[in-house]
Amino acid sequence: MFITLEGPEGSGKSSQIEMLGDYLRRQGFTILVTREPGGTPIGDQIRDCVHDVGNANMTPQTEMLLYSASRAQLVAEVIRPALAAGQIVLCDRFYDSTIAYQGYGRGLNLDDLYTITRFATGGLKPDLTLLLDIAVEKGLSRRADNGLEMNRLDLETVSFHQRVRQGYQKMAAQEPERWVVVDAGRPLAEVQAELHQVVEKYLAIR
Repeated sequence: MFITLEGPEGSGKSSQIEMLGDYLRRQGFTILVTREPGGTPIGDQIRDCVHDVGNANMTPQTEMLLYSASRAQLVAEVIRPALAAGQIVLCDRFYDSTIAYQGYGRGLNLDDLYTITRFATGGLKPDLTLLLDIAVEKGLSRRADNGLEMNRLDLETVSFHQRVRQGYQKMAAQEPERWVVVDAGRPLAEVQAELHQVVEKYLAIR
């Protein structure tokens, strides 16, 4: 089973996914937690490149292809083998991030992005996607207040991040059978408790 966490900057995905993985392990499930971009040695090198604030001249097309390259490696090297072994895979971002950031945020053609995504993933699609939704200003402020690394995309304009958030909301509305929207503006423990409920319900159905 393949579960992804998505959301704007400062939504708390990285903290929530680790806590959710620990919780599911305590329930007796075999869990693999990974992330995008990265998750493999090759992917981590790509992550460093694409997030480097010194790469200010990177074009949207280059950015998208680098993310897709990292994703292709992660799917082949980590995600598919884990799924084949019967594990539950939790991934901090997946291809929906490309649609949100490079599609809705950068304005690249969505049909082109979906075509490249299918090639990179071999058609792999999450079973469940949890959208940790938060107001843009609050999310960016949370990152700054917590002293988190501000990468090249974090430093984009507020209007860019607004488009990204709106893109996520559109995708969730278009595919409600896969997406569950969670209010990430609440305290960490409240958000985590809701994630437990959502995932437990989904696992019971499956």
